[in-house]
Amino acid sequence: MAPTKDSARELLRHTVATVAYRGGKSLRGAPASFAAFAAGPSTRTPAQILAHLGDLFDWALSLARGAETWHNSTPLEWNREVERFFAALSAFDAYLASDEPMGASLERLFQGPIADALTHVGQLTMLRRLAGAPIRGENYSVAEIVAGRVGKEQTAAKGEFD
Repeated sequence: MAPTKDSARELLRHTVATVAYRGGKSLRGAPASFAAFAAGPSTRTPAQILAHLGDLFDWALSLARGAETWHNSTPLEWNREVERFFAALSAFDAYLASDEPMGASLERLFQGPIADALTHVGQLTMLRRLAGAPIRGENYSVAEIVAGRVGKEQTAAKGEFD
């Protein structure tokens, strides 16, 4: 049985919630020095990656509204950039949760901004380890991830390991 458009939209919302959960984990408890950490001379800093993540979800929202725009943001102060990331996730999720028409296919939204965001969240997690502030591994299949929970506050991890 093929999924309905509504179930596909809900799956996309669950994916956005997954970005929030995993992204939040990669950001929580990061030392102040993490924002400017550089793994090498040509790599993005965590602050630059986080600004890009905010840009990705601003772009996703513009695609969903049918008026595609892109902006390369200069990173804000770390805590403000963290807030911007979650605000962008929230705005995009709210649009997905609405009855508003989609200006782009759900597949395009997934393969573009959302898949890119998953890559960059993984980079932040890797950079935490390289910066000497690793996060614990986790069995994400048992995590309490719920469509619509896209803010900084997430449930506690259930299956962490070292």
